[in-house]
Amino acid sequence: MITPLQAIRDLLVEDPRFRIEAYQFIRESLHFAQENFDLLAKAAVKSDTSAETSIEPLPEPTHVTGQQLCEACRLYAIDQYGYLAKMVLSNWGIHSTSDFGELVYNLIRIEQMRKSESDRREDFDDVYDFENAFEPDFEIVESKVDSI
Repeated sequence: MITPLQAIRDLLVEDPRFRIEAYQFIRESLHFAQENFDLLAKAAVKSDTSAETSIEPLPEPTHVTGQQLCEACRLYAIDQYGYLAKMVLSNWGIHSTSDFGELVYNLIRIEQMRKSESDRREDFDDVYDFENAFEPDFEIVESKVDSI
């Protein structure tokens, strides 16, 4: 019987596009998604007004869709790495939301993650523009100064 550690080692040899940190990041992002679903829903509404790509309530407590996981990855990366998030992900071989899908489906293939019948690899494609997704969100607030 192959151990989970050996399965990951074999995966890194079979698919050298991603570093081991990328796989750990996906697992941590999934946990972040499950723990912070309300935050994901708010972020989706703020970043996109179309009903087609907005985050729906979780169908079951532990299931996260591809789009939801991509948003969790974005928020978790910003939370963990701040302004360096995109650079850190790039260093691990992650350059698009499609890469998140590749990582997830590699983990599914070695039985380290599961998918539902409705999940598809394409759910991760073009979820958001990776170039701008990790930039800080500044808000200009107009303040009134009382004159003396």
